[in-house]
Amino acid sequence: MAGAYDPGLGFGRWVNEIEETAIAILLALMTLITFINVVLRYGYNTGLIWGLEMVTFLFAWLVLFGVSYAVKITANLGVDAVINLFSAPVRRVIALVAGAICIAYAFLVFKGAWDYWANFANLPQTTGRWFPTGFEEMKRSSYRGWYETVDIPHPTWLKWIEPLMNEGEAYEKIPRFIPYAILPFGMGLLLFRFVQATVRVWRGQTTSLIVSHEAEDAIEDVKHLNRDD
Repeated sequence: MAGAYDPGLGFGRWVNEIEETAIAILLALMTLITFINVVLRYGYNTGLIWGLEMVTFLFAWLVLFGVSYAVKITANLGVDAVINLFSAPVRRVIALVAGAICIAYAFLVFKGAWDYWANFANLPQTTGRWFPTGFEEMKRSSYRGWYETVDIPHPTWLKWIEPLMNEGEAYEKIPRFIPYAILPFGMGLLLFRFVQATVRVWRGQTTSLIVSHEAEDAIEDVKHLNRDD
């Protein structure tokens, strides 16, 4: 596949393992909770009250991990019929411009994701409309760490965060800053992946950014079926 990704070593390999492990765990948890809820619903006329909300959050985490993972494995679809009319050097320039646009976009989304999550995590939002120029001054009245989810109960092993985030008050439900943490984390991963993809183009390892050629790949996979024995 064009632009295939080489995991390499160091930080990139560590990020790979986080993404792949997280996706596998999230899929497993979603399947397990849904299965248990179906058995309880139809077998015992009951269910996990928090099951639907938990699966919704897990699915959101899966999507946000999947966004950066798709960039890594060049699984995003794109139309390059016109771009392929140009020579390789021109295609490289176009890919670099596209990469710069994607990096700028991911950076803006990352800033917005931090500002949204910080509101629930007792952390300062960034100042500046487009580019972070610093952090706002926080006051105790600005803290929103007490916001809870609707149904997911707060586990006892997370009681240690109550003095830090809720002034010692007990949480009945899990605080929202925990499931919402995927927003800045996921967008940070997306930014990292776009930078990686653009660097590959800059180094001449590929002339395409993230375009996947599913049709060509599928034809190549079944080509042997039409060969004469």
